[in-house]
Amino acid sequence: MQYQDYYSLLGIAKSATADEIKKAYRKLAVKYHPDKNPNNKEAEDKFKQINEAYEVLGDPEKRKKYDTLGANWKQYEQSGFSGNPFGGQGGNNGGGQYYQFQGDPSEFFGGAGSGFSDFFEAFFGGMRSNTKTKSRTPFGSSSQFESRPSDLTGEVTISLQEAYTGTERLISTGTEKIKLNIKPGAYEGLQLKAKGKGIKNSSGKAGDLYINVHVQPNTVFTRKENDLYMDLQVDVFTMLLGGKQEVITLGGKINLTLPECCANGKTMRLKGKGMPLYNQPGTFGDLYVTLHALIPTKLSAKQKSLLNEAKNAA
Repeated sequence: MQYQDYYSLLGIAKSATADEIKKAYRKLAVKYHPDKNPNNKEAEDKFKQINEAYEVLGDPEKRKKYDTLGANWKQYEQSGFSGNPFGGQGGNNGGGQYYQFQGDPSEFFGGAGSGFSDFFEAFFGGMRSNTKTKSRTPFGSSSQFESRPSDLTGEVTISLQEAYTGTERLISTGTEKIKLNIKPGAYEGLQLKAKGKGIKNSSGKAGDLYINVHVQPNTVFTRKENDLYMDLQVDVFTMLLGGKQEVITLGGKINLTLPECCANGKTMRLKGKGMPLYNQPGTFGDLYVTLHALIPTKLSAKQKSLLNEAKNAA
């Protein structure tokens, strides 16, 4: 029986976190998945190995026992596997009877046909996460392993304009391409789920695909929840006299009516001109426009004369 270095199989350090273990497993599972490597025995074997490694390292209890076992695994093999190396007896012992087994540990734990190594069956055969079939062992009935379907995670980045109108993305999982529909009002940190689009297990059951949405910062608009904020340069004459000022919003051009004598830095609220609320069609936040007086760099003689008249009349 050969020792299985599960950390090396996943390409991770022994200090790896649960998230790092999961990420490494998902990456390798996609790479060596049978759907992506048809009729490739080497890839199939590798896929089984990484599933076995994740079955142990992805389970806190199994991982703890595996780390405890460490370099001492050989002494358990040489001891004849009398009972469970971690302190208990495996399976159903038939009313408290004690069995000592000399021979192939995979037979001892009913591992024939499970697809996992003798090492796994010897030390973790009674701790499987999911089962599908039964076989007879010295301890009675033992279940053969069915690997767990695994979820996939990914990321997409969209513009603020796309978040406003809604958009689509074509996502590749490594085995298929999926059209992802992103509804209007998408926001930073939104997570979308594509059910059944994750990694399949040995019986064809698939996990789910989770996509995290990122929204790029915009050079014109600042978003705060569902409201938008922007700065608008307005010529000083319109600020003083009032009038119409064109504003380009994410929904198109509108005319903003300014009253007379607008103060520099005045903020005007445009109701319903902000972001659409996600999953709430027809509902919008507001747009806040801060006005900034645009001072001309040069005045004509007539402009100077008129301004002086206005100054003297003030």
